[in-house]
Amino acid sequence: MKDQNCAYCMEGELVAAFGIKICELESSKVYLFKEQSHPGRVIVAHKKHVSEITELTSEERATYMEDINKVACAMHEIFNPDKVNYGAYGDTEHHLHFHLVPKYKDGYEWGGVFAMNPSVKTLSEEVYQEIVEKYREVLSK
Repeated sequence: MKDQNCAYCMEGELVAAFGIKICELESSKVYLFKEQSHPGRVIVAHKKHVSEITELTSEERATYMEDINKVACAMHEIFNPDKVNYGAYGDTEHHLHFHLVPKYKDGYEWGGVFAMNPSVKTLSEEVYQEIVEKYREVLSK
């Protein structure tokens, strides 16, 4: 079931405000987060409109976690972060999604919790597309 007010369900302009769709995996949609203070940051949103991970069946949950793992592996291959932070909040956006935030020892916010939307760094359309293509290439393997 889709929620007509949900960015992840409806995509288009709603999601374009903060993300660029990279691809769809078995149980999820992957978006490049436009705010790139953490180079390579993405969102992995479940395809079903559920608010909590507890609303998924065991099989759905396992498949979703495999998708998250696949994206994290791609992130490590492309960006070589020192650590990846995983955040699933959804206080205001009631659609299950994880932020995968690569952290770098000499980089922004190392040693602390990542800001949800620091609005510090945006990129050119060309650079966004380069990153999206790198993710697509690695995730299609």
